[in-house]
Amino acid sequence: MDGIIEKINELKREKNAVILAHCYQNAEIDKVADYVGDSLYLSQMAAKTNAEIIVFAGVYFMAQTAKILSPDKKVLLPRLESGCLMADMINLDQLRDFKSKNPGIPTVCYINSTAEVKSECDICCTSSNAIKIVDSLKAPKVLFLPDTYLGKWIESQLNSVEVITYPGYCPTHLRIKAQDVISMRKKYPDAKILTHPECHKSVTEISDYVGSTTGIMKYAHESSAKQFIIATEKGVYDRLKRDLPEKEFIMIKDNIICQNMKWHTLDDIYNALLNEQHEIDVEKSLAKKALGCIDRMLECSNKSNNIPSAAERQVLPDEGSK
Repeated sequence: MDGIIEKINELKREKNAVILAHCYQNAEIDKVADYVGDSLYLSQMAAKTNAEIIVFAGVYFMAQTAKILSPDKKVLLPRLESGCLMADMINLDQLRDFKSKNPGIPTVCYINSTAEVKSECDICCTSSNAIKIVDSLKAPKVLFLPDTYLGKWIESQLNSVEVITYPGYCPTHLRIKAQDVISMRKKYPDAKILTHPECHKSVTEISDYVGSTTGIMKYAHESSAKQFIIATEKGVYDRLKRDLPEKEFIMIKDNIICQNMKWHTLDDIYNALLNEQHEIDVEKSLAKKALGCIDRMLECSNKSNNIPSAAERQVLPDEGSK
């Protein structure tokens, strides 16, 4: 493995490339990644980078987002089949139908959505900043898509907002059932149960902590507890077990694995960099529309992190925007 790692690092130096890796990736990817994190953090890094090439070890919508934020960069996705089942649950026609049935209501899309969908939404969010984004709209009602479970969890945290959700979901997180939590709590009564908000309401309601992948990892690092049940994708468990050997981590079930997130290998990353293959592009007028949706999220979410706005980055020319 050391040989392929050194080859990748050499190519990164030669080509002024940066590798972004999501927390759900195979843990070996961390050995070559410049930034590892959740969707919000990786969006921020894509906006800030001075690299000429971005290799995105994640899924398709993440690479699209990076291209929208850095249109002058070459964005590579090592395996093009790395998609997102949730993002595929809504297309442009379905979004327009959803909005037409609920006119005049602000539309928030989860970052787990395509560029086409982002282009017709007011603002997007990640699981890290979803509550803050929805609250910032100061609206009595919002439309939320595509994840109904994240949307309804947001509503439960903001009593003053009605969140009207599209019926999308994450198949991986829905494998976790309330009975799994109940069983684990009986088996490990001292353990803290840490859960992603994409899980079903019956699961989040009985968990000790609900939050994004970064939130779950931060909680585990800072908690005085020594034992944790991880109710999200296995990549989070792998990293916590590696980084906190003095604490015990237990997967709530063995099958909480997103196969789309696990496509990439070190060989795939090497080949993508070597051949500069599987480049992701977004049509310019579409990218311009989607950029506003993403930029509004970044500006709202983290002004203190020196994230450049659209005005400070290379902004795409107006070509056919509505």
